Amino acid sequence: MKVVEAAQLGDYVGQELGASEWFTIDQGRINDFAAATLDHQFIHVDPERAKDGPFGGTIAHGYLTLSLVNFFLPQMIEVQGISMGVNYGCEKVRFPAAVPVGSRVRGHGTLAQVEEVKGGAIQAPVRVSIAVDGSERPGCVVDTISRFVPA
Repeated sequence: MKVVEAAQLGDYVGQELGASEWFTIDQGRINDFAAATLDHQFIHVDPERAKDGPFGGTIAHGYLTLSLVNFFLPQMIEVQGISMGVNYGCEKVRFPAAVPVGSRVRGHGTLAQVEEVKGGAIQAPVRVSIAVDGSERPGCVVDTISRFVPA
């Protein structure tokens, strides 16, 4: 994990921030996500039917995989000297590979740029790639945008 003072954040543009810890996506989490989002497609929630589907079993929702970025980012970078950080949005979200139930995933991030925005906040897009253990392709790649308000 990189620990960075907000004023020095620009020094890390283009640098790998490191990797988060591995996290296992189990069927319970997939079912909970389906209940929260009302997306009960069989490839996510019906293990018996999904065995004969295109993935040979259930898979995590793409948006479940994406939502883990908020869990992984603080494991990759800690910005100090701020009063708060907020998620501002995302760009270029892609889901290159399915994430089968039971998969271990983790995030890798690269700081793309740093700029000051109106009101004195610092905007910092980070490209996060969510690796799936045993897969050559990531389960998700996203350019996520964080804003940090100086203390």
